[in-house]
Amino acid sequence: MSVNRRGSSASRVVMIIADILAVILVLWIVMYLLDANRGNDLVQWVHDAANWLAGWSHDLFTFDAAWARVVAGYGLAAVVYLAIGHFVANQLRRH
Repeated sequence: MSVNRRGSSASRVVMIIADILAVILVLWIVMYLLDANRGNDLVQWVHDAANWLAGWSHDLFTFDAAWARVVAGYGLAAVVYLAIGHFVANQLRRH
């Protein structure tokens, strides 16, 4: 079975995008847990990006502890982006 270059390049791009999205979400989780200064522009940008990326999941869980809601909601989004992105990349690589 031969792999064409276009499929390989496309799969790499999809995988890199999925990884970047997951890194942004995990970065927000870490910043939240370390109580990063929300007045900082970088922290605010990461928070806004993570909110947008996890808009469907960041309030999905109703744990009493705020840190648990953040870890579960944003963590779920990161795992879903990684799983879907790598699945699509593998499919592109095969075709």
